Amino acid sequence: MSNAFENHRLAALALINSGADLREKEGTFLGGIAFRRDDMTDKQANWLRILLARHNLPQIIGEAVDA
Repeated sequence: MSNAFENHRLAALALINSGADLREKEGTFLGGIAFRRDDMTDKQANWLRILLARHNLPQIIGEAVDA
């Protein structure tokens, strides 16, 4: 996918700025990983993939949706 995000930080920021109707817990999660320089845990990566798919945004390069 040519418009896939390069990393989790860009994907999280895109979700925050997309105007998506996010729940408070989702927004808190995205805000935290948007500034996280370290790799995400598997659980965090999976939740981000689910949120991207739910809001029709591209995935992260090299990532696939597990849900």
